[in-house]
Amino acid sequence: MVVCAALTAGSLFVSCMGMKGGGSGGEVTGVGGSSLSEPVPYGMVLIDRGSITMGPSKDDSVAGVKADPKGISVDAFWMDETEITNSKYKQFVFWVRDSIIRERLADPAYGGNEIFKIEEDKEGNPVKPYLNWNKPIPWRNPNEDEARAIESLYRTNPITGQRELDPVQLNYRYEVYNHTAAAKRENRLDPARRIYNTDIPVSTELPVISKDTAYLSEDGEIIRETVSRPLTGDYDFLNTYIVNVYPDTTAWINDFENAYN
Repeated sequence: MVVCAALTAGSLFVSCMGMKGGGSGGEVTGVGGSSLSEPVPYGMVLIDRGSITMGPSKDDSVAGVKADPKGISVDAFWMDETEITNSKYKQFVFWVRDSIIRERLADPAYGGNEIFKIEEDKEGNPVKPYLNWNKPIPWRNPNEDEARAIESLYRTNPITGQRELDPVQLNYRYEVYNHTAAAKRENRLDPARRIYNTDIPVSTELPVISKDTAYLSEDGEIIRETVSRPLTGDYDFLNTYIVNVYPDTTAWINDFENAYN
């Protein structure tokens, strides 16, 4: 018993010495690693925060205006260094074009080449399908199904007879997750987590949320809707949008009558 007590006391002494002699002094300092810094977005510059005084600083007896200066501050933000160029927008249009063609190459209606869409990981587990951009589009020497998929995105100009992209089909679909609405306690599925004050009764009814959605009709028309419904899960905070990305080449003529000059 004496030996055990001595060993225990020795262990406690060594542990305390180790904590005292450490670089942190026994304090909680967090996990070591590099500090987090915001990356610089490509082609953007940081506009520093600033403040101005807005409003008259002196009374204007002629106009009957009283001095009412107010201080206004603007937080820092990122802004594009230059406007978008035709070359950059052309790159985006081609990216939309290639994504649509890859979707159709994987569609069973055009042969269903599964290599253009990845639906499993390396271990064979199912994943959310996404396009395989490592597989090039067979622009040259396509087979019959591949040629139909590629040509389905083009049309023949009735005036010039030239082959060109069909602007009606160049639609870009994107999704935006509403983090603000998802973080609100009132929008939680579990009623017990909506109000932490146990003295206040909590309704067990599901909260009603509104979300934006969009889809293409059978005629290829973009349909936009705002849906209100009881909350069913995190997916209800995901808003879907579809926009036509092909530039309107008649904008100048339509907006300015003398544009032809």
